[in-house]
Amino acid sequence: MFRRILIAAFLFALICLPAANAQEKPVLVVHPFSVASGVSFPYDMSELQSQAMDELKSKDGSQFDVVAETPANQSRVYILDGEVLEWHKGNTAERMLIAMGSVAGRENAKIHYWLTDKNGKKIFEHTDTIRQTFMSNGHEKSVGTLARPFAGKVAERLKGANLGA
Repeated sequence: MFRRILIAAFLFALICLPAANAQEKPVLVVHPFSVASGVSFPYDMSELQSQAMDELKSKDGSQFDVVAETPANQSRVYILDGEVLEWHKGNTAERMLIAMGSVAGRENAKIHYWLTDKNGKKIFEHTDTIRQTFMSNGHEKSVGTLARPFAGKVAERLKGANLGA
């Protein structure tokens, strides 16, 4: 009787082991972006990284484990790097009076970002312009008004890349 229970437990463990490994989510390592030479970008990149990670966790938490450092024993690791190519401060008066909250007058930045696998092979690349959210006046000195739009745009593009499959 004990032998049958032991064999059954062993078989159950063998069946569950591949299923547990198949359930492992890939890890998305988010590095702070750099700023292109000659571009003025007044915000703290480590704070932008932190807020972007929080936003990516909320938007893509079911697809990725989002971290700042590469884990040691993980089979699927994607590393997000990027660069701010342009930044424009925006103008509240122009946004409110002339453009009625549309694109004109909003703070914006052109960003180029890419994903590499754990071996350093580039597997995804994109350039986007991100803008302050519509009619948003919420400004934080460390990250400005672009942290949420930045993370939202990256999350949207990563879902389209279908890397979690």
